[in-house]
Amino acid sequence: MQKYGELLRMLLEKRGIKDEAQAEVFLNPSYKRDLHDPFLMRDMNVACERILEAIKNNERIVIYADYDCDGIPGAVILHDLFTKLDYKNYEVYIPQRNSEGYGLNSEAIEIFSKSNAKLIITIDLGITAIDEVAQANGLGIDVIITDHHLPHKNLPKALAILNPKVDSYPEKMLCGAGVVFKLVQGLIQKIVPQGLVLDPLKARPFPTILDGWEKWMLDMAGLATLSDMVPLTGENRAISYFGMKVLRKSPRPGLIKLLAKMKVDQKYMSEDDVSFMITPKINVASRMGDPVKAYELLSAKDEAQAGAIVDYLLKINDERKTMVTGIMREVNKKLSVRETKEVIVIGNGEWRVGVLGLVAGKICDEYQKPVFVWGRDENDAIKGSCRSDGSVSVVELMTEATEHFSDFGGHELAGGFTVRNDKIHFLEDALSVVFLKICGKRQDLKEIQGLALKSDLTINLGQVNMKNWNEIEKMAPFGLANHKPIFLFENVKIEKIKKFGKNGSGEHLEIIFSDSLGKVKAISFFSTVDSFKRTISGGERVKLLASFDLSYFGGKKELRLRIIDII
Repeated sequence: MQKYGELLRMLLEKRGIKDEAQAEVFLNPSYKRDLHDPFLMRDMNVACERILEAIKNNERIVIYADYDCDGIPGAVILHDLFTKLDYKNYEVYIPQRNSEGYGLNSEAIEIFSKSNAKLIITIDLGITAIDEVAQANGLGIDVIITDHHLPHKNLPKALAILNPKVDSYPEKMLCGAGVVFKLVQGLIQKIVPQGLVLDPLKARPFPTILDGWEKWMLDMAGLATLSDMVPLTGENRAISYFGMKVLRKSPRPGLIKLLAKMKVDQKYMSEDDVSFMITPKINVASRMGDPVKAYELLSAKDEAQAGAIVDYLLKINDERKTMVTGIMREVNKKLSVRETKEVIVIGNGEWRVGVLGLVAGKICDEYQKPVFVWGRDENDAIKGSCRSDGSVSVVELMTEATEHFSDFGGHELAGGFTVRNDKIHFLEDALSVVFLKICGKRQDLKEIQGLALKSDLTINLGQVNMKNWNEIEKMAPFGLANHKPIFLFENVKIEKIKKFGKNGSGEHLEIIFSDSLGKVKAISFFSTVDSFKRTISGGERVKLLASFDLSYFGGKKELRLRIIDII
């Protein structure tokens, strides 16, 4: 470990990496070493053979993708492969979040049958679609499910299921687009050595695909991996690591136009830029409009088309912000006058279902409890989104209270649900009882899991320098299960507090801190002087929890701190 700087060594040791061999694996991801053989997925061979058969016979294929920043990049991955293969007899179908809802739906399957579709490939959905898969089978349509969500007790009778949570595949926590990336890896492994043909009569070979060509699609797999909050360890670390490298030089016109509009320098973009700048613009398409627009943006070849879509997405994103602010104002008013139980359930039939995941996330962050937020969709069904603070799996909660739901799904930290009309007013009590049954007393659980925020190391402001940033950056990309190192700065003085924001909104804070060894700028987005453990004012001495943040905003390189909390 002596080859690494002292700060990096200490941070690695904090994460249980105590010898050089472990450090090399973590700090230097390898595409060949860290990405598993796709054929370790139980049904991979069946899925690949069926897709190649469909292509050879020119059968109509439907790519049925979820409407978020996991399913949509996954659809782009398959689109890129079919484009490379010069295969045109397919369509991409993305359901409308507010009218059709999540998952396969029977009306769409009827339409596919009438258009003579013979194969449906799902992306980021389908693992609970027992009835819909049976319907497709009855209409003569094969279904290949690619998904990563938790299954229910019984699995659909699909031709093939690619989901690491239902077989012995080593990386259980792939995102949906990660599973699709594995499918494309498998297909290319079959195509490259065999010289397979599209039309046996004309003996027309596939266009030349070089071994490893799929690496160019790591921008989409990486985008989804960072967006979907899966742990950035193991294979996911490699996908996100190489995904960031490809994103920084991706030639996609839509991505280039979007980054330019948001003043993000592509060659220096970070995982924070992905999470806070790109992901919301992809997700807003389904929340406030048509999810196909986000797919068209990422798959666009025409710069003018891409530019028009970017303008549209930025416009509806501003509308989304206004809507969420209004809902949160109503939420805070309601919660201020009622006792909160172990699980928070809150809703209003007027709230737009598409934005409720954002609302649930904000409430969860503020109250540190599992949260279920509901509204009514365009069909007058009670639907919503749920988020966990990490204390319990929301899918486990819903499974234990299944009689209250007509449909639900998701993973440990996030999910969606449909509530029976006669059960909505009893849902909070029911889920809170289930929570206590699963977890016991909440405080005990928090102590066991160590959920309280802790710093990695205590340092001084003089150590906020580029040398140490370069050491920290070797641990990137940061995210779930590989958090950006948090540092404690003790007895620092608040020299100056300044508000800033778009068009003079003043919704963010810039604070200058000093100690005997240095003076550093720190920022906190969407914050006021009352947003921390204590209300702050100039001249005070405080404890600061913060992470390093290297900004390239406006073409200016600046090392600063990102405030986590002030105590």
